[in-house]
Amino acid sequence: MPGTACGSPRSTNARTPRWTASRCGTGTMTDGPVLHVGPAGSCVVTDLGRAAGPARGLAVNGALDQFAARAANALAGNRATDPLLEVTGFGLTFRPSHDVLIAVTGTPAVPTVDGKPQPPWSPLSVRAGQTVHVGISETGLRAYVAVHGSFDVPRLLGSCAPDSMIGFGTGVRPGSRLRLLRSHPPLVNSLFGATVFHFGLSVPAPPSVLDVIDGPDAGEFGPELDKLFEAPYTVTPRIDHVGLRLSGHVPRRSVTGEVLSRGVPVGAIEAPTGDELLVLMRGRGITAGYPVLAVLTSLAQDRAAQLRPGQRIRFRRTTVTAATAAFLEQRRLLDRVAVRARTAFAAHTTKGT
Repeated sequence: MPGTACGSPRSTNARTPRWTASRCGTGTMTDGPVLHVGPAGSCVVTDLGRAAGPARGLAVNGALDQFAARAANALAGNRATDPLLEVTGFGLTFRPSHDVLIAVTGTPAVPTVDGKPQPPWSPLSVRAGQTVHVGISETGLRAYVAVHGSFDVPRLLGSCAPDSMIGFGTGVRPGSRLRLLRSHPPLVNSLFGATVFHFGLSVPAPPSVLDVIDGPDAGEFGPELDKLFEAPYTVTPRIDHVGLRLSGHVPRRSVTGEVLSRGVPVGAIEAPTGDELLVLMRGRGITAGYPVLAVLTSLAQDRAAQLRPGQRIRFRRTTVTAATAAFLEQRRLLDRVAVRARTAFAAHTTKGT
């Protein structure tokens, strides 16, 4: 993937550095805040996605687990749309050059700072030079790491979300140095050495049931559609940002004739020929030609992002009304967390503690 455009500071003030243009990787890194990346598996800088993309023929892309990504940014005092790290399948280790405030969400793994376990789904203060490791548990697939102030990376149509089809995005590899827009004074209790804020977000349970609403072609399956909800499906190893395949009974249409290519939503469940269902995720093409028998709800899309190969899941039918109510309740929860976090951080900074 293309590299990122970097700058070099003219000021040594870590909290408010001033930058002039230079090229990342072509010279020595300056004293502005950066993350020095050590061992890293599959990791990218992303955000909530390219909302303007589909109108221009591009996939929306962005964080597959939108809830976890939003939660990480809220806990770090960022805007919901700020760039953050998406770590898939393997761990990530990094070391900040300055004091930073981070939050780790997603898969129920326990992050460590200098080898000491830290609570996930909470703000964490990390001192300059400390080593942070984010592992991936056996009950999830993706972790999200937000850093207060976020990352300075290129954007396309207002988003930094990687798009492999056009070769855009910021990949993270061992040796990468990711420039931060600001550092943050430590938020720790001087007596106990612990992060002082907790906002009550808990690690979601591993996904086993995915809620769906009827798809645009549900009526073409007749009684076969009910079989979608009668038996479990197994996640195959064919998983990526475009979608995932599930082995199990594939309902058959009761009508003949081809399905014309048309726009399909994120979360569409297609029934191609063969013995696997295809679940389209945020990197999918904006058109497709297989019949769509169901569509994952927004919350189910987030849960599907944490599915691992070999895992068994079931589908559960719901209504648009119920799905919308659940989505809005989740969004209200995140809004409350974001307000509490910003208020707490601002008060802490004002007091200078």
